[in-house]
Amino acid sequence: MPGDKTALAKDPGPARAETREGLPDRTTGPDKAVPRGFVKNLWRTFAEAVKGESRDYTQGPVGKAVVLLGIPMVLEMMMESVFAVTDIFFVGGLGPSAVATIGLTESLLTLVYTVAFGLSIGATALIARRVGEHDGDGASNAAVQALALGALVSLLIGAAGAGLAPALLRDMGASPEVVGLGSPYMRVMFGGNAVILLLFLGNAIFRGAGDGTIAMRALCIANGLNLLLVPCFVHGFLFVPALGVTGAACATTLSRGAGALYTLSHLFRGIGRVKVERRHWTLIPGVMWKMLRLSSSGMLQVFIGTASWMGMFRIVSVFGSEAVAGYTIGMRVILFALLPAFGLANAAATMVGQSLGARDPGRAAKAVWLAAFYNMGFLGLMGLLYVAFAPAITGWFSAEPVVHAYAAACLRTVACGFLFYAFGMVLSQSFNGAGDTWTPTWLNFFVFWVFEIPAAYVLSSVLGMGPQGVFGAVTAAFSALAVVSAVLFKQGGWKTKKV
Repeated sequence: MPGDKTALAKDPGPARAETREGLPDRTTGPDKAVPRGFVKNLWRTFAEAVKGESRDYTQGPVGKAVVLLGIPMVLEMMMESVFAVTDIFFVGGLGPSAVATIGLTESLLTLVYTVAFGLSIGATALIARRVGEHDGDGASNAAVQALALGALVSLLIGAAGAGLAPALLRDMGASPEVVGLGSPYMRVMFGGNAVILLLFLGNAIFRGAGDGTIAMRALCIANGLNLLLVPCFVHGFLFVPALGVTGAACATTLSRGAGALYTLSHLFRGIGRVKVERRHWTLIPGVMWKMLRLSSSGMLQVFIGTASWMGMFRIVSVFGSEAVAGYTIGMRVILFALLPAFGLANAAATMVGQSLGARDPGRAAKAVWLAAFYNMGFLGLMGLLYVAFAPAITGWFSAEPVVHAYAAACLRTVACGFLFYAFGMVLSQSFNGAGDTWTPTWLNFFVFWVFEIPAAYVLSSVLGMGPQGVFGAVTAAFSALAVVSAVLFKQGGWKTKKV
């Protein structure tokens, strides 16, 4: 058979040597630069990952498991990153105030994303551990507790956020014009926050189970609709009136809702490794408490990280709407690269949870280091592209010279820290996959609040660097996160966490 060492020993002739796919061996001679077997294997692996066939990730080669898990999760987060730039792209022509409206509102929506990410951390950790233990009912019960918590919290957030929209924008330092534009936008986004929570939680459930392809398809559906609906609702089309910046909120909410319905329909129809049946629709106090314990620290962890962005917006806002708009554009483009990188971090978290469930911490550690290496390659390349072409990239989003200058400076400066952040985000997310949610919580607190925000204020206002000081503080924080995460991960305390 091809690849059999005995057979090759009997027929060593180079003319008959074959690869495992039965193709002529092109690793020697003039054709060695493009081995057909390598390209075919690469495509086959990609197709296998996207197809999403069920497999046991606690067995087999670690590198292949990371790649098969990572590809759909990276594609999923690429779809999420498109959300981050679509609104800005179509609203950018409405002026700096419209762009600043989105930036300030999104910074306030960190509360919603905090809950969504926090519950997702708990859901992924519990479900990955139960799947690794081959406990299907346990995974299904955990999924139900996560969805129930998400539905309850979304009602509370929606009522409060929609009612307090103008006051919250004023507290963020928004100008009267931005408050007027942003209040309807914010009411729609907060009022429809349930779709954000349900989409995030549904995808987290499937990621924890190793069914990342379903989550990827949900984001494809949501993004496809968003790309179609945003220009229609913003500028008007046929029977749809031109709603301006508020139209972007309407389109995004409808699109995320469609993605959430797709995810939940697969969960309830039993398509995937987690199958929620009627008998699972019961609130179980013990599982609910575990979910709350993991999710509460996860929410605190995410809140500390995302609220720091609110603090950074507040520091930038003293330099005017143009600076806020430039910072908003720059950070949205940065998210376009960071979110796919989080896909590999999520793959590492799933591998850690399932491997610990299978009582194989060595496999978990190996998966994390491999994922970190792959992520550094991807995000390092993106960083080089951003540094080299920052003005051209940010020019797509605003023609205002001052806004464009701030956006390009933000993109170029922050991208210099991509290589470090690629490493740090994988390690940080791996703690979550192990159920050790407090370690990254403390990491976020010290890196972003004790170090980044004071540094941003001192550099921008005390030392007179302006917004450039804020951009530099972000890069320095990325570097600090990578170094401290590596030290704590090497200590290995995460291997003994019980979930």
